[in-house]
Amino acid sequence: MIKGRSLRFRMMVLFCTVVGVLLGASYLAFWGLLAHEVSGQLNRQIQETARPILADFAAEPNSQDINRMDIAGQFFELLDSSGHVLQRSKNLQAPIDLKGIGIPASQTRFGIATLATGESVRTALIPFQQGTKPLVLAIAIPTFGTNRVLDSFGRVALFLFPVSLLVTALISAVYVGRSLAPITALTEHAALMADRVTNREGFWRPLPISSPHDELGRLAETFNHLLESVDRAVRQLRQFVTDASHELRTPLSVLHGETELMLSKPRTAEEYRETLCVFDDEFKKLTRIVEGLFTLSMADAGQLHLVCDPLYINETLEEACALVDFRARAKNIRIVRDLNQEIPYFGDEAFLHQLFLIFLDNAIKYSPCGANVQVTLQTREGEIRAAFADRGVGISSEHLPFIFERFYRAAPASSGDAQSGGLGLAIAQAIVRAQGGSIECESTPGAGSTFTVVLATTQRYQSMSEITPKRKLILH
Repeated sequence: MIKGRSLRFRMMVLFCTVVGVLLGASYLAFWGLLAHEVSGQLNRQIQETARPILADFAAEPNSQDINRMDIAGQFFELLDSSGHVLQRSKNLQAPIDLKGIGIPASQTRFGIATLATGESVRTALIPFQQGTKPLVLAIAIPTFGTNRVLDSFGRVALFLFPVSLLVTALISAVYVGRSLAPITALTEHAALMADRVTNREGFWRPLPISSPHDELGRLAETFNHLLESVDRAVRQLRQFVTDASHELRTPLSVLHGETELMLSKPRTAEEYRETLCVFDDEFKKLTRIVEGLFTLSMADAGQLHLVCDPLYINETLEEACALVDFRARAKNIRIVRDLNQEIPYFGDEAFLHQLFLIFLDNAIKYSPCGANVQVTLQTREGEIRAAFADRGVGISSEHLPFIFERFYRAAPASSGDAQSGGLGLAIAQAIVRAQGGSIECESTPGAGSTFTVVLATTQRYQSMSEITPKRKLILH
């Protein structure tokens, strides 16, 4: 709140300073224009007064009219070319003090002079010819009225200037307060969410959006998207840590129990061998979980680097089927292959091998004893499609959107998933995405599931001759 008030104060000071400078400059400019206009008006008035006098001198060169003139508020002198007074009006007690206004030779010259009484007058020196003799007519008008106008304007400006600044400050306070109100609300809401980070139910709550079409509204929407993504990531991280801890705890508990049992009393060599076999199985489970987590972490960081080589994808899939054949026979499951078509591909053989093993293991695991697992490979419309169909428990529609999430279990506990780490499909999806492909799933509860790996047909190796050396290396 202190920072918010400080920002508001700084904005008010900045706003008032800018407005004050503009107001001051405006007042000065207006005063200058007014003074110029008043002076111009006096000059025009003097010129209008001089016209009939000059006409009279032209008609009567020896006229002494100026000596007889006594007009209130107007003063007249007739000067020679050197500035000596030849005539002056009766209302002048002494010559006008021209204060350095030079005697013009041809053009009218205006300036401020002073009377003997100390009064300032606006004076015009108008040169003219009387026969061959150059003369100058001096006409003066008091500036008291004009000075009073300018002084009045100055006093009004001095009064209005602080009043304008005060009104500006009040308006800026209201405007800045209203402008910063959404930012203050966003800040308070963000601080509240920061306090909720440790809340298990999640910290994200939508930020208030007062005006969705202005900059602050778009900023709030952006923050909402950002915070929602962060909240989702935090939730996933918490769930990941929880699930990973649970998965790692099970084999560790088995190892701990077997160790205590083995050390409780002397054992025969056969008993030690059986316990070591249990250790080996649990260590393999731990290895699979850790390697799966490592693969997924590399995929999340965008560092799942593929070592792509030319290969026949049907041979890679055939090798994977051969590796799981022993486990399939243990459940009397027959793997029916349709892999007769040789399909060249450019990819990472190790990752493809792991990918196919994941789907084959799941198909065997969730199929009942004596069932068949269908494995087909074909090309269609520029795509390579490897399908794995089982006759297992199937996956209900509400589970399908989540089956590729880590540690998500769609199958019931009785389905034989006790050994599953919940990472297989997540790893498979990471591998397929790294290869630029996708995975499709069709499932009917109680009837089985079909997973289809879709990969783009390799354009680099179109002919069999280009890939023959690699095929021979694989076969030998």
